[in-house]
This record gives sequence, structure tokens and C-alpha cells, in this order.
Amino acid sequence: MFRKILIANRGEIACRIIRTARRMAIATVAVYSDADRNARHAMDADQALAIGPAPARESYLAIPKLIEAAQASGADAVHPGYGFLSENAEFAEACAAAGIVFIGPPASAIRAMGSKAAAKALMEKAGVKLVPGYHGADQSEARLAAAAAEIGYPVLIKASAGGGGKGMRIVAGAEEFSGALAGAKREAQSAFGDDHVLVEKYLERPRHIEIQVFADQHGHCVHLFERDCSIQRRHQKIIEEAPAPGLDAATRAEMGEAAIRAARAVGYVGAGTVEFISADGAFHFMEMNTRLQVEHPVTEMITGLDLVEWQLRIAAGENLPLAQEALHIDGHAMEVRIYAEDPARNFLPAAGRIRHLAEPAPSRHVRIDSGVREGDRIGVHYDPMLAKLIVWDRDREAALAQLRAALASYELVGVHNNLALLRAIAAHPDFAAEIPDTGFIARHPELLAEAPIAPPREILAAAALHVLAARDTALQAQSAASSDPASPWFARNGWRLRDQAPEDVHLASAHGDHAISAFWREEGAYRLVFAGGDTVEARGLWQGARLRLTLDGQETRCSVVETEDALVVLAAAGEFRLHVIAPDAAQAEESAGDGRIVAPIPGHIRSVLVTAGENVARGQALVVMEAMKMEITLTAPFAGRITSIAATIGAMAEEGQALVVIIAEA
Repeated sequence: MFRKILIANRGEIACRIIRTARRMAIATVAVYSDADRNARHAMDADQALAIGPAPARESYLAIPKLIEAAQASGADAVHPGYGFLSENAEFAEACAAAGIVFIGPPASAIRAMGSKAAAKALMEKAGVKLVPGYHGADQSEARLAAAAAEIGYPVLIKASAGGGGKGMRIVAGAEEFSGALAGAKREAQSAFGDDHVLVEKYLERPRHIEIQVFADQHGHCVHLFERDCSIQRRHQKIIEEAPAPGLDAATRAEMGEAAIRAARAVGYVGAGTVEFISADGAFHFMEMNTRLQVEHPVTEMITGLDLVEWQLRIAAGENLPLAQEALHIDGHAMEVRIYAEDPARNFLPAAGRIRHLAEPAPSRHVRIDSGVREGDRIGVHYDPMLAKLIVWDRDREAALAQLRAALASYELVGVHNNLALLRAIAAHPDFAAEIPDTGFIARHPELLAEAPIAPPREILAAAALHVLAARDTALQAQSAASSDPASPWFARNGWRLRDQAPEDVHLASAHGDHAISAFWREEGAYRLVFAGGDTVEARGLWQGARLRLTLDGQETRCSVVETEDALVVLAAAGEFRLHVIAPDAAQAEESAGDGRIVAPIPGHIRSVLVTAGENVARGQALVVMEAMKMEITLTAPFAGRITSIAATIGAMAEEGQALVVIIAEA
């Protein structure tokens, strides 16, 4: 077995690999970019080496730097994780040339499956059924458009060299094809350095089912059953489960055998995933990912196995730990991916500092794979996935109950995230009752609707107690600094010459202003009088941001987190953003749209599609940005004329920076 391994990755996957290596008494070496100097994975490893600036191409994608780091650290092997160079044949070959074991398949298998087009041709020869499509070398727009017409709309344009939803577009008709093709090629080139695409029939209401396979260096190959990955956004998975709901034993066996044929066809070694799309009772080969998958924990939860341990043992030359007949499914598991993104803004990646993080307690039923900590800053250079929440129980119904409970206790403040969406999906009756398919989120737009409820009185009370506690702290500081600290003017009981005076707390939410008068009772206790006369006796006990709140004898738990511009209260009723208004503050008026098109998040300018003085239509594409491995197209909010352009191709735009200015048509 290896003595020391270098992990050529970052974030939650690096932390997860470190966990298994430590259990197996294998030393670990982390690598980090300038942006990740204090990242969790760099702190968790036994050793950490700097490899370059924040941009991935200068650090995590720089093969010479990774090989140099592996040699300098004395590592026996390199684990590539997933993403970055995990499916890069040149990296596997560079490791071999340096005398370092690559914990993954041989370069030949990576190459065979690295191109979706080549892989489909290979699978067709191996007798694995394909989705109708064009996978040829002629990449001219005319040939691709003709292929789309032959296949019949709707079609799917997909990057040949990658995955994760990058370089992918659904095209409903011929009039959309040219623009969709250009966008897919741009995104594919940016993400994978290769703009080749393929065109396939887009199947209505398909399921995305994948089979986990493992092969050793001695000719043995097994499958570890299937995962359903149908709940997706932007063609990228956000919820996975195993086993696949509604899949009968015969189909499971047939898909498993097809996956093993696919692995054997390329001389596969190590962990891999064969992905199928299923519709109308049939399944078709999509692609093979020659690496460990983000969703591998659900397979671990239903088999009781550690797939990273299997990877390490196979790479060290050992036989597969178990034969096919020894593998069994136990219970049901679900995984949700927690992203720094804003679902209400078309899942736009988000950046910011994590002000508060409270994760569910791990147990036999609940597992957290995380790469972040409270206080970490989430930047724009890498994929926005922060963590994974995985649950297990005896069947799907019980596992779903575990998921709902775990999501309810997951708290994350400081950066936009998709927790509310995940909770909404888990609570939706159709998710519990139906067999999932890839169109689930699109069919249920209510999942993305922003319809905040008015903050109930326990939320307002929690926020008020937070404000009052902060005032108490400030008053104590003033008293300590005073020449007369015993002065009654520093009393914390609202003392005045004639009567106890209330403290006023003014809050604002999306539903209006909320005025509260607070009368001090004793330490941590107040009588709160709300606008309209509703009165409640409130008592709070604090532990950090966590508040044990008692209202008229009824106890509830919540958290109150202060951010740069708001108080965020998290409770069973939901997440509420409140603003504290100074008593003499003037109400600010929202300014009308002024025609400035601003960068929604920090990112690089990839294309400027208009010129100054040009007349544009409402919805016309103006600028294409790239941030967090995603292409973002900024469009005109109304018809008008471009008066100025500040966007420069290749430049880095800061959040809120004006890139284009439009004046409306007279």
C-alpha cells in the first residue's frame, strides 16, 4: 500500500479523500492556489504545498507544477479527485513518466471515453444502445444543422470533451440552432479547451441513471448498482439517490451488464461511472466518466463500502475486494449538493464570506462531505459547490424523511445558496410520489418562486432581542470607559427619572416596517409590544448565533446572524432577512432602472457583442461573461441605443461594475 499520496484537487473531495487515507494510515499532501491558502483541505492534510495563482489554469490545471509538488513531497501516488485533471490522459501519462502512480484508469481508457463522440462509436461496436444523434468529425455549422434536421427537433447540443452541463444547449427549433451552437462551442472551449460538439435527439421526460463500476488490474470487473441523478438544474445534478426508484431487478441487471461491457471494451481499471439516459422503458448509453463521481456517497451508503479505499487498493495492484455475488443493496440513500448560487437568478453562481454555518449532526443516517468552514470566503475561480448532504434509511420514504429533517437543520448565511430550493424539492408531494425525471424543476416553477411570507412574531422577537443584546454590550463598554461607571444613565433596565422607558426597535422586511417597543424585565427578558398593540413576554438565552427563545412560555429555537446589510433569522418557519432602521433614518427610495448593465458577480469578459451607438432590441445579448466555470450572457432590459461600453474582452469585471449603458428609445 502507498505510504503517501498527493491529492491534485481541492474542496470537499480533497477533504473526503484525506478522511479515508487517514483511516488507512496513508499520509496526505494537499496542493493549494493563492486563493486557497487557508482553505479547509489545505489545513486538513498532513502536508500542503502552494502551486500557483488563483486561476485554475495556473495552479490546479498546471501539470508540471503538480508533478513537481508530488516529487518534492515524496508522494508515491496522485489521486486526482474529480473535475480539474481527473479525466486528463496527459496528466496520467505525466505521473507514470515521473514514476508516480496515478490513482485512476490508464491513459488509453481516459482517451477512449474522454471524447463523447469517440466513446459512442466504441459503445455502438460493443452492442450498447445509443441515443440517435450525430457524433462526426465535421464540425461546420451547416453539417451540424443538417444533422439536427435529420434527427428531428428538439435536439441537444453537447460538448464532446466534457460534462457537468458545460457546453450544453437544448434547441427547440431550427431558428434557435445557430445561436445555441455558438454558445455551446464558446462554453466548451472555455471549460475543456475543445469546442467539438455532438448533436443528439432530446428525449422528453428522461431519467438519468448511472452505474458505478470497478475493475482491477487482474481482469476482474463488477458493478455496484445504480444511482438516479434525474433532479437537475442547468443539466447538472443536484439530487442523487440509490437505488433508482421504480427500477426492476431485471432492468438493473441488464444495465449493470451493459456497464461492465463498456468498461471491458476500453480495458478499464479503477472507479468509473457509465451513464445512461432512460425513457419509454428503454435505456441508452450517454457517456462514461473515468473517475470517481460527486455522487459516489449514495453508493457507499447502500453498500457499506468505502469507494476511495477501493480506488487506493486497486491502484496499489490488489484484487477487487469483493466479487459481484457478494455485493448487495441495503436500504435507500439520497444526496443533495449545496451550491453557492442564486436559484431565483437562473442559478447564478454567488461569492461572499460564510458568516454562519451550522451543519446537521453526523450519524448512521446523516453524512456531510464539506470543503468549507464558517468564515471562509467563496470566490469566483472554482466550481460553486460547497458541500454534500447524504442521508440513508431503510427505504425511500424513510430516507426522504431523514433528508427533510437534515435540511431543516442546515444553516448557511453570508453567500446565496440553494438550500431553500432543496428544501422545497424534498417537501414537494410530487417528488415523494413520482419517479424523478430531468424535467422536474422546469415543470415546477413554484420551486424557484420568491414568495417570502411576512415575518411572524417569533422572528421579529428574535431579531429584536439581538438588537437589544447588541445595545447592552455597547452600553457596558461605555460604562467601563466612563469616569462614573455607576451612573444610572448606564443602567440596562430602561431607568428614567419618572418611569421605566421603553427601548424602540425598528425593523424592516420585504413586507414593510415593524416597530417594537421593549420594556426591560431582567437579564435577557423583555416585554415586547408590537405595532398594533400585540404584547408578548420574551426571554432569550444565547449560545453564539443560536437563540433559545421563549415567548409567553412557549419555547422555540432559531439563529440570528448579522451580515453587512441585514439581520438574518433562521428558524423552522424559514429564513428571513430584516434591516435595522435607526430611529431618525430617512427612508431610501429605490432608484428606477437607469440603463446601466452591470456585472452580477465578478468574472471575466469573454465577448462584447455590441458597439457604441448601436440600436438594440429588448432581450438582445450584449456581453458574455464567465464566472465559476459558467457562461453568463447579459441582455438589454429594454429597446434603446448603446451610449457607452466599458467592457473589454479578457478583462476582469467586479460585481456591480457598469459594463454597458443604454438609453431608451424616444
